[in-house]
Amino acid sequence: MAEPRVPALLAALLERPTAPFREMHVREAAEAWCARRGLPCHRDAFGNLAVGAATPRAWVRLLRAGTAAEPVRLFVAHMDHPGFHGVRWLGPARLEARWLGGGPVRHLRGARVWLADAEGERGAGRIAHARLHPCGRWPERLELAVELDGSGRRPAARALFGGLAFRAPWWRRGCRLHARVCDDLVGVWAALEAAAWGLARGRPVAALLTRGEEVGFTGLVAHVESLPHRPAARRLVAVSLETSRQLPGARIGGGPVVRLGDRRTVFDPDATEVLALAARRALPGAHQRRLMDGGACEATAATAWGLPAVGISVPLGNYHNQGFEGGPDCRGRGGPAPEHVDLADALATLRLCRALARPGLPWADPWAAARRRLARNLARHRARARVPGQGRC
Repeated sequence: MAEPRVPALLAALLERPTAPFREMHVREAAEAWCARRGLPCHRDAFGNLAVGAATPRAWVRLLRAGTAAEPVRLFVAHMDHPGFHGVRWLGPARLEARWLGGGPVRHLRGARVWLADAEGERGAGRIAHARLHPCGRWPERLELAVELDGSGRRPAARALFGGLAFRAPWWRRGCRLHARVCDDLVGVWAALEAAAWGLARGRPVAALLTRGEEVGFTGLVAHVESLPHRPAARRLVAVSLETSRQLPGARIGGGPVVRLGDRRTVFDPDATEVLALAARRALPGAHQRRLMDGGACEATAATAWGLPAVGISVPLGNYHNQGFEGGPDCRGRGGPAPEHVDLADALATLRLCRALARPGLPWADPWAAARRRLARNLARHRARARVPGQGRC
């Protein structure tokens, strides 16, 4: 059987540099793709990309268009990934940088980095020195030896941003897709494709691509806070699309994960039951189900603001470029490493998103089938429940 191809949009996104609050290149790629597809979109005041409506007013109408029987499915994914911002030049080719988000804490000295600015990638370098955050779980300050591409004047330090570099922005080996950033560009791809598929069929769906997720879900929080009218309860479901660290019971190659919750909270039980039903129908025997407590995701932020939320995860190796699983270009346990996913898991995630966008799911009463099954079970056991000589129980 022929190996599946890497979708063109996914490949284009994986080529783009990104870091917290430096998501402009990913956003521009998404906007260009929407324009080619005739898909309306706009930026909100925080710089998130709202897909499905051309203006903020139309967006609010879209989010409020759902019903209890057919809620709006809002596919949410984040455009950023842990990385660094330039702080100041220490010398002609020496840059001090501040790290944002999680990341490796070992084998950093000599690790390769890429650099970019608002115009695109500008050069490369290596980590000369790293100071860890006081908690010891991620870098805080870096001193970089850099070599810029020589086009024009040296940019201001604060105009530069970057992240860890490997042999290429992405490559594949069989079904294994390796990249400097899988989390969450795989989710961005799935959100865009799912929204385009649903909107073309008149389904009540939308996508929100957020900024600054890696530093506390800032994009989603800013967006929800900015809405002049919140969607009515049960009429919108936030679907967090994540690329999440693999765990026992949520393994790479086992299919997408119906995420029951994250490190902070469990998700909406009614909407999760609908998601589980969609997974059983669309991916029988080819999906997983787990509380993914290796980290937190945007479904937590949606829950905190009163929105029903569910989660779908693509199992991820070397989460946040940390060498948990090793593999090519890994610098050692706990050191820099490219992330990786199974391409089949990613493609199955899109199938699950499309299944969730289809009509006919029991949103208004997702537990009806379970009640009928449990009532039949009660009827079978009523006779056994009676204690001889005691009359009715």
